[in-house]
Amino acid sequence: MSRKKRGGRGPDGAKRSGGSAVPPAAGRPAPRPDRSPRAWLIAGLALAISAMALAYLASLANRGAPTAPAPGGGERVPLPPPPAAAPAAEPGFADFAGAEACAGCHAREHDAWRASTHGRAGRMPPAADVVFAPFGGAPIRFRDAVVYPRAEAGGLAFVVERDGEPPTRLRVDGVVGGGHMAGGGTQGFVTRWPDGTLRFLPFEVERRDTAWFCNTSTRLNRGWRPITPDMRLADCGDWPPVRVLGASKVYASCQECHGSQIQLAFDPERRAYETRLKSLAIDCEACHGPAGRHIASVRAGGDVAMSPLATLSKEASVRVCLRCHALKDVVRPGYLPGKSLETYYSLALPLLGDTAVHADGRTRTFAYQQGHLSSDCYLNGSMTCVDCHDPHTQRYRTISGAPLPGRLDDGQCLGCHPSKADRVAEHSHHPAASAGSRCVSCHMPYVQEREVGGAVRYLRSDHTISIPRPAVDSALGIPSACRACHADRAEGRLQGDVDRWYGTLKPRPPLVEALARAGELRSEGDAARRLLDPGARGTMTQFAALAAFLERWLRPDMPALDREAADRLRRLAASRDLDVRALALASLHWARGEDPETHRFLAVALRSLGADDAPLRGRWALVLGYLGDEARVRGDARAALVAYSRALEIEPDEPPILVNAGLAAADGGDHAAAIALYRRALARDPAVPLGWVNLGLSLQAAGDTAGAREAFVRDTIVNGFEPLGHVNLGNMALRAGEPARAAAEYERAAAIAPGLGAAHLNLARAYLLLGDLARARLALRRGLDFEPGDTAARTALAQVEEALGERARR
Repeated sequence: MSRKKRGGRGPDGAKRSGGSAVPPAAGRPAPRPDRSPRAWLIAGLALAISAMALAYLASLANRGAPTAPAPGGGERVPLPPPPAAAPAAEPGFADFAGAEACAGCHAREHDAWRASTHGRAGRMPPAADVVFAPFGGAPIRFRDAVVYPRAEAGGLAFVVERDGEPPTRLRVDGVVGGGHMAGGGTQGFVTRWPDGTLRFLPFEVERRDTAWFCNTSTRLNRGWRPITPDMRLADCGDWPPVRVLGASKVYASCQECHGSQIQLAFDPERRAYETRLKSLAIDCEACHGPAGRHIASVRAGGDVAMSPLATLSKEASVRVCLRCHALKDVVRPGYLPGKSLETYYSLALPLLGDTAVHADGRTRTFAYQQGHLSSDCYLNGSMTCVDCHDPHTQRYRTISGAPLPGRLDDGQCLGCHPSKADRVAEHSHHPAASAGSRCVSCHMPYVQEREVGGAVRYLRSDHTISIPRPAVDSALGIPSACRACHADRAEGRLQGDVDRWYGTLKPRPPLVEALARAGELRSEGDAARRLLDPGARGTMTQFAALAAFLERWLRPDMPALDREAADRLRRLAASRDLDVRALALASLHWARGEDPETHRFLAVALRSLGADDAPLRGRWALVLGYLGDEARVRGDARAALVAYSRALEIEPDEPPILVNAGLAAADGGDHAAAIALYRRALARDPAVPLGWVNLGLSLQAAGDTAGAREAFVRDTIVNGFEPLGHVNLGNMALRAGEPARAAAEYERAAAIAPGLGAAHLNLARAYLLLGDLARARLALRRGLDFEPGDTAARTALAQVEEALGERARR
């Protein structure tokens, strides 16, 4: 699943998108000497929504859609558009029969699955045989709230009590996780939100001590923290609930991984979302694909009508598991098992930007088991996931399928490395029966996920199957396998032991070494020779090295490109791997897109895509969109427009691209161009996220107040659960001197998105104009939950509380 965010990647799944939906807040005027609440009102909060407030609501969950405006300036022959695609015969939700339909013919496999970690991965509604969290136990105490986890006749619920507010009851509609991980299993819960989404609640439990914790990464950047009475409720990043099940362009999400056949789609008729799923367990069809046709065919005496997974190639077999056990970015929405994973997802695109893994594939911040793709056993051998893991029981086994008693058994490795069994102690330099002599102790150590922090135990096994290198590991910030047992020894001493026992270790691949030292490269040509290696093994490393080259050495429309760099990029553009090929093409497009020769090369590449056209164009545009997002964050509107214009050459008239292109035009002060781009996007998709809001803001900036109001109203009509239209209508009412109407709009926005700090703070302004100090105080408190650094609002709260105190004393 994707967990990309600007400035790092965290387990929460949340992203920081450069494509914010509204311009940054206007600067606040200097505070006036008068310290009354009305003085704060005059000097106070900016009416525009801040970029960070928007990021809370509308981080485009899988790096955001690609972005680009209409090409500007210069005569060029257009690149070939996407070919007209015939409707694909792909499986739909109705083609899935559910796990119980498999039990009649496959009883043994079904029984094994039901007792497995996949079969017990979750329940909807929650079931007593899965839930281990202490519902009915002690309350969860925050500094500003008390949460009661209750087991009721109708099921489970959390009741949140805060001073000055009626209790909030959050029904538990599903449980996710059974605490199965040996490195620290956890359990979380989802509730059905009024907009039709299933959202994760912020209260989770670690199985070992059943202590409640929450994820603070997006608020405090402190990882997972046990809940204590000195924490604020709003310190939890999932309060109010915002992370959803199912891939989303608007909300942070866990994609389709925590359940089976999860589909999240916006229904324009209902003006809300629809969440469909078969189960919160990971069922048979999650791996095998839809069984409806198979069942019907077999019952009719026909053929099997389903391909057995045992016949898959190494690469295809591993991709079955990496559907969920890897970070990935959405290339196209609507994935279901049985469809081509590469058409809908990229496993390599998360390596752009602040990558989650080191050069050798090991986890740097937060990742899953995609390190498998960087292991020698995969790259230079035939290892798949099911060589070690039984796909039905999820227990351990040998490569020949013989069951093993547990994860520490050397049988996992000795099936391929039998010679290591002859003289175990000589190889391991530990007594043969000791824990230090186990293969996985040294080569697959459990390592705490770094972005989780150290307060909640959450370790994963290192699937790169690395060689212990204590000095290298220490330099990377990874605890070496040796330190798991020898925490009292310095890394230098541990490295000395390794050197004495094994001499010169097997060197890391040259491209891994080059990528690890990429920061030391001083010229474009040297970087190209070291990082751009079309013949290297391991496409994930190839992609990561190419991404490092792109981000450091390439700029939009460079006057020239080093000859060797250009040659290597063209050779990489012929890669069989879609991700590497797309990144190389996007790099050429970004750096030399105005050059006629390069443009012809790109056109030829597009014409030759064949069946790869849609997935490769999607990746290519995503890379350019990412570059545009980064340019916008830097304040470089020109570079952003170049990136977005190039993305539109690849995917013409894509609504999300046009919207973000409009944002870049607005950043540059060209609101006429922005308005035209927004209108093009809305003509294609009237429900494109935040299209109407941004159109209204640019119309407002251009002086068209009536048009802006119409756009904001249209936003509230198209999506009944979009708050920003209401916020901006409230802003207009407040400017017009209509605080009662403004308050009504802000109240609607705050009810839709309780975590949108600007809605609460502007609501406080309206209440103050109405003279309602009590409600203004509550709105200020809620706004400061999510905008704690707003000193003007904090001063206003102190003034309001002082005024209310004086009123009470009279």
